Amino acid sequence: MMKTITKICISAAAFLAFGALIGSCESDTSSSSPTLHQVAASQLPSLGAASRFAVFGGNEGITNQGVNTVINGNIGTTGESTKITGFHSATFHYVETPLNVGVVNGLVITDAPQGTPADFAKAQNVASIALNAFNRLAAIPDGFDPGAGQLGGLTLPPGLYKSASGAFQLTGSDLTLDAHGDANAIWVFQMASSLTVGQPSASRKVLLVNGAKSKNVFWQVGSFATLNPAGGGLMVGTIISRAGAEISTPDNMAATVINGRVLGLFASVTMVNTVVNVPDSL
Repeated sequence: MMKTITKICISAAAFLAFGALIGSCESDTSSSSPTLHQVAASQLPSLGAASRFAVFGGNEGITNQGVNTVINGNIGTTGESTKITGFHSATFHYVETPLNVGVVNGLVITDAPQGTPADFAKAQNVASIALNAFNRLAAIPDGFDPGAGQLGGLTLPPGLYKSASGAFQLTGSDLTLDAHGDANAIWVFQMASSLTVGQPSASRKVLLVNGAKSKNVFWQVGSFATLNPAGGGLMVGTIISRAGAEISTPDNMAATVINGRVLGLFASVTMVNTVVNVPDSL
């Protein structure tokens, strides 16, 4: 008597809610899918004194161009205060021009001449915390690459994601992070090299749905972060980048919004018409 074998294909939408097919079903074999590693709060670094910093420019400072930049949080560098340009706080103007005016609704922490020895010590502490956080995020094991390095067009549940090639891109379309009702859901993105969000011709967004929070999203970037060179767009989460970051490009008037932080470890952060909102700290 002949047996009838029924072949069943399981899509990633059913298995991991990615909305794309993983693998193919073959006769007389069973396919296996990667296990998505969930990140516990205990695995995350404590940002401590760095939690109120919206932007940190390593020892090379922070530069703003444009008149629509607003930083809702602290900014700082371990470099001298002259490496902060195009900003003003409630107490001091940092090399502003009529075309380069950025508002800092927080503190500006630097070395001399504007910064005090106590300020410099605070900046050094933030730099140390950021480096420790970078290393701790990078050390979490078992990350999974959901789209061969391309995050555009995906809807991702909470978990640990690691680029197999070393770089993550969010260029084709927007990325959605779906907490499925869990307000404590955590996303960590690990990349040995670069992060690229948007293209010169089109900006992209990271969208949070079903209870997802920007304070629970982390991007560990091994080299340089390029965020929405076309201007506009929306990024979320704490970006810790070894080689700094560039946000938008000159002459783009549309504000790029970041609900999170951009912390450069060893290089500057440059921005054009950028709004940064520090999320509630963990």
